[in-house]
Amino acid sequence: VSKAIDLAKAEQSRPSIIITRTHIGYGSPNKQDTSEAHGSPLGDDEIKLTKKAYGWDPEKQFFVPEEARQQMSQIQTGAEKEAAWNKLFAEYKKQYPELAAELEKIWVGEFGDAWKKAIPVFTESMATRDASGKTLAAIFPQLPTMLGGSADLTPSNNTFVKGTPDFQANNRSGRYIRYGVREHAMAGIMNGLALTDGIIPYGGTFFVFSDYMRGSMRLASIMGIRPIYVLTHDSIGVGEDGPTHQPIEHLASLRIIPNMTLIRPADANETAIAWRVAIEHKTGPVALALTRQKLPTYDRTKFASAEGVVKGAYVLIENSPLPEIILIGSGSEVQFAVAAYEQLVKDHVKARVVSFPSWELFERQSKEYRDSVFPPSVKKRVAIEAGVPFGWEKYVGDAGKILAISTFGISAPFEAVYKHFGLTVENVLATAKELL
Repeated sequence: VSKAIDLAKAEQSRPSIIITRTHIGYGSPNKQDTSEAHGSPLGDDEIKLTKKAYGWDPEKQFFVPEEARQQMSQIQTGAEKEAAWNKLFAEYKKQYPELAAELEKIWVGEFGDAWKKAIPVFTESMATRDASGKTLAAIFPQLPTMLGGSADLTPSNNTFVKGTPDFQANNRSGRYIRYGVREHAMAGIMNGLALTDGIIPYGGTFFVFSDYMRGSMRLASIMGIRPIYVLTHDSIGVGEDGPTHQPIEHLASLRIIPNMTLIRPADANETAIAWRVAIEHKTGPVALALTRQKLPTYDRTKFASAEGVVKGAYVLIENSPLPEIILIGSGSEVQFAVAAYEQLVKDHVKARVVSFPSWELFERQSKEYRDSVFPPSVKKRVAIEAGVPFGWEKYVGDAGKILAISTFGISAPFEAVYKHFGLTVENVLATAKELL
């Protein structure tokens, strides 16, 4: 094994794989090559028999053979390596004080304010995947340690910033990674990048393919590291691609991962703020769920500021501080709540629309804030989302209604798919009037 490792370390131009043929529980007379050696301790008696098979003293505990001790003592300690690094950086700091200061800020996640000032404000309607791409194009030049990529869906995910060189073996300064059709590998590589102080890794794919990334997404959540997932084509709005590509259960499945923050913005400006939240977020990964289809962009002189995204949910519009009914939506379904609200106002109903891009961010707010968005006295609530209803019960309560999807999707133009599942302005309005 040592010789194989030496050979691998000597290879400078390509990765190495060391393949070993082994026996599980090697040396154990009764448990070698059995499932017992894998799933349970050997036990005191079997440990002694195994030590005898090795030629060791069976009575010695925590025994390390002298040959192993000698070999391990030759390995340079972490303290020595750290001391050498600190000396090297101290010399660098003397020669290049400005660059060293920039590095030190990057290592602790301080990227200055230029990138925030570059975040665009949108007025025209567009898909949130397009707003994401435009936001990235604006902030990417201001964030030198941002490293992007896509699992072979670059034009669809809008993850590429024009003029960015690809990362290659012969171009380590490239900042875009062509991962290929390899969501699983992409998510794992992003975890490695996120463990490097100051690196901001993001990677894109269709939301439905987050299934292939789940192991690494869960590990990122456990480790508290901060990759950013750009998950486009986030609903039945995928349309003709059909149920295989329509992520019916995926919003719920990511929301239940502890330490994962999911943001599903309702328009272009919510998307821009979502990017700011993702970059400033301190613990755990952030997933951005973005639409394929075009959405209205709300006039923020009439509607509340998109800054509300920071708090996870906010009152988008209302005609009374104490409404009779609350209409709640996330992402592309907020537009149905807004259109139904406008009709309710004409009918002299006191109503409120809540844009709810992130459950996780909302749950981190104070009880006072949460109660201000959802007053406990207002029991009549309608939630609208193009996914499974799981979890919305908490926010609509026993007296509310959930308009969602409990089956897999269908293949048709997205307008027809939404109508098929009853996610329409007319149905939101009818449900609201029924509650009223």
